[in-house]
Amino acid sequence: MSSSADLVNLFTSIGLSEQKAKETIKNQALANSLKEVINEAKKQNGGSSIDKACGALLYHTATRLNHQKRLGFLLGYIVSKGISSEPQLTAALDFFKSHPSDPVDAKAFELACGIGVVITPEQIEDAVESVIKKHTAELMEKRYHYSMGILMGEARQLLKWADGKAIKNEVDMQVLDLLGPKTDADREKPAKTKEPKGKSKTKEEQRKSEPEKELASPAEGGAETINQLMGEAVKFHKPGDNYKTDGYIVTPKVMELLKEHLELTGGGVRTRFPPEPNGILHIGHAKAINFNFGYARAHGGITFLRYDDTNPEKEEEKFFTAILDMVRWLGYEPYKVTHASDYFQNLYDLAVDLIRRDLAYICHMKPEEIKGYNNPDSPWRDRPIEESLKLFDDMRRGKIAEGEAVLRMKHTLAEGKKDPVAYRIKFTPHHRSKDKWCIYPTYDYTHCLCDSLEHITHSLCTKEFQSRRQSYYWLCNALDQYCPVQWEYGRLNMNYTVVSKRKIGKLIEHGIVRNWDDPRLFTLTALRRRGFPPEAINNFCAKIGVTMSRVTFDPSFLDSCVRDFLNNTAPRVMAVLEPIKVTIVPDRKREMLSIPIIPHDSSKGIRQVAFTSAIYIEQSDFSENPEKGYRRLTPTQSVGLKYAAQVLTLKSIVKDESGRVTELKVTAESVDTASKPKAFIHWVAEPMEVEVRIYGRLFKHKNPEDPAEVPGGFLTDCNQDSLTVIPKALVDQSVKGAKVYDKFQFERNGYFSVDPDSTPNNIVFNRTVALKEDTGKN
Repeated sequence: MSSSADLVNLFTSIGLSEQKAKETIKNQALANSLKEVINEAKKQNGGSSIDKACGALLYHTATRLNHQKRLGFLLGYIVSKGISSEPQLTAALDFFKSHPSDPVDAKAFELACGIGVVITPEQIEDAVESVIKKHTAELMEKRYHYSMGILMGEARQLLKWADGKAIKNEVDMQVLDLLGPKTDADREKPAKTKEPKGKSKTKEEQRKSEPEKELASPAEGGAETINQLMGEAVKFHKPGDNYKTDGYIVTPKVMELLKEHLELTGGGVRTRFPPEPNGILHIGHAKAINFNFGYARAHGGITFLRYDDTNPEKEEEKFFTAILDMVRWLGYEPYKVTHASDYFQNLYDLAVDLIRRDLAYICHMKPEEIKGYNNPDSPWRDRPIEESLKLFDDMRRGKIAEGEAVLRMKHTLAEGKKDPVAYRIKFTPHHRSKDKWCIYPTYDYTHCLCDSLEHITHSLCTKEFQSRRQSYYWLCNALDQYCPVQWEYGRLNMNYTVVSKRKIGKLIEHGIVRNWDDPRLFTLTALRRRGFPPEAINNFCAKIGVTMSRVTFDPSFLDSCVRDFLNNTAPRVMAVLEPIKVTIVPDRKREMLSIPIIPHDSSKGIRQVAFTSAIYIEQSDFSENPEKGYRRLTPTQSVGLKYAAQVLTLKSIVKDESGRVTELKVTAESVDTASKPKAFIHWVAEPMEVEVRIYGRLFKHKNPEDPAEVPGGFLTDCNQDSLTVIPKALVDQSVKGAKVYDKFQFERNGYFSVDPDSTPNNIVFNRTVALKEDTGKN
């Protein structure tokens, strides 16, 4: 085994810097691969040293080549300088992906990689000259502030196999010939253009002005709907084209297995949503649900809901039912509900096969010795196969105590963890298999094999599992099983909240929130109770898009998606949350007004609202001593009544013994004859009493779990004023008979939803969101 110093010397011998070499050896899998590549290259080069240009290609080969059996074939071209540039190497690797069958057609390979193509200096000169002629006007105007990358890129398109340095030198020379030497003005950084005051950029202008970034995921940015995002923006592989994706391992059996897979699935898309049934789903899970179910739906495929029930100590039946309930609430129906435990026998049989292939062994190291990284090698790694088989059977039969033995795989994860555990002993009855098993598989072992057994085409998961992709592919191929393709995307996080089961449990325990569905939380059950429509949550997931970067959003972005949806779907009603009685004198005849249910959509119909001499308005819509700029009812200022076409003028104020205003007496005049008022307000007549709950942010800081922001811990950051209860708000009679989760817009107050606490005699409304973003909610 090579020492770290030996590897550093080997890697620097091909041109890597010492720092780069040291970083490389931290990744054991990459270091081993690069060592093999260098040794094979030196062998083909007759033992001679490798120059720096060739060394760079060798490094890229070690990181990107999936077809190890073709290493010698590829290195022959690199060492002989047949492949001498990064574009040629990329073309070679792409050729291997699209032509997985052996032997390689050498002529087709050489043609695809530009081997033997000679680009003369004259060709480079002519190509650069044609590009500069095309951009002469812009060059003369912007001079050296013009992007030379544009010129380089277009010249490279004309001469695909030309040396990049040669093109750059020719561009520099011809630009110098056109513009002359740089002046002091050319050396100054261009000033940033300031937007005129009062003018803000549109979203499209902002997007165009932002620098483009290279993406490591199939799509960037969002879409209006999940179907649009997954059907048009996301570019995953086609079923059966697994071998064309980056990092996919092609073994001698891969093409045969893919053929069998396509015959079984009919070439359809298959995804899965694999939650652990040990907690309530939250807003981050909504993204996973939408991406998995949404991608399959957009491509006419199917999605499995598979419970990862491999830890009997943490699973509860209520979580199983709650997860399925939330999937359906978001508008998706699983093709089939499965459990990892459905495959316990298959997984056990495959583990036995893995041992027989000498790729797994029984280890007796203590759990604390195996945890983490840089753990010592197991002294049992090379024990005889038959011995491991017998011990594994003893584990299954309950003959070995818990913690005394585990099954480990002979593989190193991409992050450097050695020989991950595949099976451990737990003498805990399983909720489904009861006492049949006392050994349970781990996630690292179970996940990829269950995907394989269900013939999943696209295994979509969050970015933290990117380092597991290599292990995922290794295990499927080690057992000669069909291997799906893993795609990663960035995890969704939300400011001003916590989502972990343990932390929410603490909030419930301390009486800060009532339960898992408390509307101040961001569990899906809490969002449903607060009145968030599932369609709005789905649209939110579509708008944030698919990126590899970890994304954190302010709740206001989700709120805006809710407003957009409810604006077009929520019936309007008038509600007065803090009422004051208004009596119109002289007494007037009761009349029924026809009011549109949704003003901008006549197809939704109208509702009938009574208008009488006794009405109620918001206390805030009257001021006896108004501040400057106040536009509603005052002793000297009239106000209009929305929909009633009446203008009210104050005649007298009635107060109780404490001086509190209890009633206003007013006159009413038609808007046709009265002076135009500065404002129109909402009102109710013959109302019904309801309870209203107004929710604010539960936490004061964006990151309540960050000790730097909240040194005392998240429990000390709770906003004590995050819930306001109004026991006797007044609402017009059109809400009578409303059912739980029915949604309304209380005009000028916000969007509200009927809470499950409602009874026939007392309807309870939760405010879902305000009509506009409330920037002062804390």
